[in-house]
Amino acid sequence: MIDYSRLLEQLAETPLAPLAANLPSAIEKGLSIQRYGDLPDWYQAMDQLPDLQPDWVELRERVAIGLDNIDPNQRSQLEQALRALIPWRKGPFEVFGIHIDTEWRSDWKWDRVVPHLSSLEGRRVLDVGCGNGYHCLRMFGAGAARVIGIDPSPRFVVQFYMLKKYLGDIPVDVLPVGIESLPPNLEAFDTTFSMGVFYHRRSPMDHLRELKDTLRPGGELVLETLVIEGGEGQVLVPEGRYAMMNNVWFIPSSITLTSWLRKSGFVDVRVVNECVTTTEEQRSTDWMRFHSLPEFLDPNNPALTAEGHPAPRRAVLIARKPA
Repeated sequence: MIDYSRLLEQLAETPLAPLAANLPSAIEKGLSIQRYGDLPDWYQAMDQLPDLQPDWVELRERVAIGLDNIDPNQRSQLEQALRALIPWRKGPFEVFGIHIDTEWRSDWKWDRVVPHLSSLEGRRVLDVGCGNGYHCLRMFGAGAARVIGIDPSPRFVVQFYMLKKYLGDIPVDVLPVGIESLPPNLEAFDTTFSMGVFYHRRSPMDHLRELKDTLRPGGELVLETLVIEGGEGQVLVPEGRYAMMNNVWFIPSSITLTSWLRKSGFVDVRVVNECVTTTEEQRSTDWMRFHSLPEFLDPNNPALTAEGHPAPRRAVLIARKPA
């Protein structure tokens, strides 16, 4: 089981207190064994993690937990427990010499984002749709004072707490909830990230409003999402699947998304990066054995998805809530 009592106590004494008040029932729902039948097996894997004390931890340049001399039997026990949570999608991680080669090279995305951020030093940070918390750990490594990640997938939540077992009581947590579970008009975070979420939302303008509501006046939004090439007003609304995904609703051009952010009340909106997603950045691995981007593209024309849409192209936009 995952114990959130310490987190709730800590949040109760901060501007995040309204969040803490809503969390117990949301966490209970998000980690319901009745809804998620695999949870007992994932908890069992977490319980089987060996008790190890790291000699060093690195979170600024990568996510790595090290021990100079690890017993081979404990290493085998550790790897078996971690592999019970396959697929691992965000990463990579180095855990006591075990390389978790995840589907996504999430470190590449972070490298595209971090040069353009305001300093995270001492900031309260929210990561919406954080998966297993890879970027949350990088945010803490960059100096954030408190990081809250939210993701409704319990598998990813358990993956994070398997890693946190070896990181100690750092102020980073991942909650099994979606953004709709956050209190309205929270206005408590200095920086909010939404990376790889926007195109999964049925109402993009509502998502922008939800993100804005999480930020204090003057707070910063980091929005990373799929885009298409094109001018103002151009948006792809795939009728069926997009790159084999059935929950992709709106993919605007960068200039259109910039306009939407301004219309939603954000200021200082800027596109800081735009690039095509490569099959080196997203692919199947030994830790994610299902189909991935190479299978989602047209085999005869990798500039198109399997459905004939433009191949994945991603942009990073940064905006500010007015002070």
